[in-house]
Formats: sequence, structure tokens, C-alpha cells
Amino acid sequence: MKKFGFALVSLLVTASVFAQTAPSRVAVIDVRKVLLESTAGKASFERLSKMQADRAAQAQKMNEELGGLESELKQKQMSLSQEKLAELNKQFTDKKVALTRYAQDAERELGEARDRELSNLEKQIIPVINEVGKEMGFALIFNRQESGLVYASDAIDITSVVIQRFNGASTAKAPAK
Repeated sequence: MKKFGFALVSLLVTASVFAQTAPSRVAVIDVRKVLLESTAGKASFERLSKMQADRAAQAQKMNEELGGLESELKQKQMSLSQEKLAELNKQFTDKKVALTRYAQDAERELGEARDRELSNLEKQIIPVINEVGKEMGFALIFNRQESGLVYASDAIDITSVVIQRFNGASTAKAPAK
């Protein structure tokens, strides 16, 4: 009986020592906020916005050409021969198909570019989050938006720390001009 009691006491002591050394704190981070407010996130957003604006400008130009062709068709509908009218209708249809394809391609390209940018940012942010987690003694860090959390106190939110650290890491990696 003494051996069992001694074993139980030593097990409890060992468990309490282990519990004291293992981190037990929890934190949350708003990754979306990191992406929107960090220097690298803002740069990525700028690149994507420029790409989207370029695609939109090209689509607008194509749309204007299509509108011009449509108004020409309406104006000359009665005065043109059947052959010329058919040719103009074919041009209109071809431009309409080209505009639709361009819009689909632009949307796909923007999606791929967004995925690339997010993947690159994730590769840069994860080490920073891991470093902050280790330094601050966290056992778990949850993404506030995608973790299924219903409530998390602002006291455990480390978003600003990660943004600050990430901005510092991004500037440290950037070559001097």
C-alpha cells in the first residue's frame, strides 16, 4: 500500500510539474486584419487592385466598341444590303463573344493572382505567428474568423503584435534602396 501511495504522489508531482512547464495560454488573431493593415498586405492589395483596374479598363474599352457597333447596326439597318448587314451582325456577335471570354479570363486571372498573393503572404506570416506564440507562451492561437469561435475576449487578441512584428520582418527582408 505504501508503494502505491508513493507512486500516486510521485505521479501527481510529475503531472503538476509538467502542467507548469507546458504552455496553457490561448490567443486569437484576426488574419484578415493582418492582411489589410500590414505593409506587405497593403502592397499585395495594391497589386491586385491595379490588375483589376487594368482588366476593367480593357473590358470598358471593348464594351464601348461593342456599343458603337450596335448603334451603327441600328442606324444603318435599313440602308445596308443583306450581305453588309450580315457582316456587321457577325462582327457584333464576335465582339460580344470576345468580351464575354475576356471577362471570364480576367476573372480567372484575378482569382489566381489573389490566391498567389494570399499564399505568399501566408508563407511570410505563419513564421511570425509561430515566433510570437513561442515568445508569449501560447499553447494555441486561433484564427478569429475561420476557427469557429463564437466569442473571444480582446485581451487574448494578438493581432496588433503580429502586424507590428510582420511589418518589421517584411522591412528587414526588403533590400535597401
